[in-house]
Amino acid sequence: MLGPVILAASRSDKMRRFISAAPGTKQVVDRFIAGETVDQVVPIVEDAADKGLEVTLDVVGEDITTPAQAEAARDAYLALIERLKALDLGPRAEMSVKLSMFGQALEGGHELALANVRPVVEAAAAIGTTVTLDAEDHTTLDSMFAIHEELRKDFPQTGCVIQSYLFRTEDDARRLAAAGSRVRIVKGAYKEPASVAYQDKAEIDKAYVRITRILMEGEGYPMIGSHDPRLIAIAQELGRQTGRKLDEYEFQMLYGIRSDEHIRLAAEGHRMRVYTAYGTDWYGYFMRRLAEKPANLLFFGRSILTKG
Repeated sequence: MLGPVILAASRSDKMRRFISAAPGTKQVVDRFIAGETVDQVVPIVEDAADKGLEVTLDVVGEDITTPAQAEAARDAYLALIERLKALDLGPRAEMSVKLSMFGQALEGGHELALANVRPVVEAAAAIGTTVTLDAEDHTTLDSMFAIHEELRKDFPQTGCVIQSYLFRTEDDARRLAAAGSRVRIVKGAYKEPASVAYQDKAEIDKAYVRITRILMEGEGYPMIGSHDPRLIAIAQELGRQTGRKLDEYEFQMLYGIRSDEHIRLAAEGHRMRVYTAYGTDWYGYFMRRLAEKPANLLFFGRSILTKG
């Protein structure tokens, strides 16, 4: 299995330097990363809106080692929100944030991350949109869920992400599937030990279906994060079985992957949101995209050989 190897490489500075310097890297990175600056990503948001799509924007970069870097991450999101406000794009674009970017792993990280993310959530609400807290590795989740609960006291529309490969997630889904909640379900893209996570793809998929049912049967707003045609079809059927209207849940897919499916689902009347990452610190995000799907790795390998 290449996935765990690639995920391990995502933490290697040596591999970071090698891949960053590889001749074909930029071509593949450009497939998954919408640009490096706000100016580059805004036209993509506008184009998505013209096509009937919505977006969630992620400023990439997780290797935060100082409080100053965490504050810079906060400021990057605040600058993004200002641009969205000026262009009246708030209703079409929410934000996805990783609390590691806001200092969660630093000393006093829980309080630091909460202090840094709160003004972003407040600014997003002021322009008619919201923020979703991304899930990271299992050691960070209790802190993430506690911050999510705290933020929802003042900003109840704040969303969070759960991962089907973790044993704990069905219980988390039952707790979160309450009125007013917004919960994105994904399979998971971090290297996790067998003591806390399913290792077999079939088991992860089965858990994904069980969790999707819990969310659909609940009173919250499910966000189905998947490119898998079978899981998408199952989610649609669960929506029908539970009597949900098409605007009472949504699908989410990554920028650069299955773009034709984005359009098809939107044309059928579904809410379709494109997870759109941008920024210069792309390495960790990029490596997880390679680990998720072997075809992505093959595409990368061919690009290197072609450009080499």
